[in-house]
Amino acid sequence: MAKAASLPKTGARRGSGSSGGWWQGLLCGALLMLAPPLALLLGTLLAPALIARMLDQGAGRPTALAVTMCNLPASVTPMLTLWRQGHDMATAMAMASDMSVVGLAWAAAGAGWLMAELAPVAIFLALEAGARTRAILLRTVRARLEQEWGAAPGSGTPAQER
Repeated sequence: MAKAASLPKTGARRGSGSSGGWWQGLLCGALLMLAPPLALLLGTLLAPALIARMLDQGAGRPTALAVTMCNLPASVTPMLTLWRQGHDMATAMAMASDMSVVGLAWAAAGAGWLMAELAPVAIFLALEAGARTRAILLRTVRARLEQEWGAAPGSGTPAQER
């Protein structure tokens, strides 16, 4: 009986290609066609997240994710305001040129970038401090046990038997 041909073990699925890019392009085109004022405002407010997505090449894109997760909440209120004020291009242009609106969204994106850059350093410092504290505790316990049992450091036998 012949063995069935197996797929190469590359980790890629068959046909996955760049279909995600096609869907994103299709959705962006639909947004531009159906809601140009919203597309203008979203493009302006989410520009840092789009740039971070293009520039981040790390596995899982952690910096782009942090920037997007901080940038999106700051963009919700201006989008709701646009919808409530008539959803016209004049309102969208006024909001996109208002530096208090754009500045808040971009500052939130900057905070996400800063958090993504500083989090690994902070975690490393916390782990290093924990390891040093543990080493000091273990040295103290070792010294107490050596004194109690009368063993010389590194000998493995009590000091009295020598």
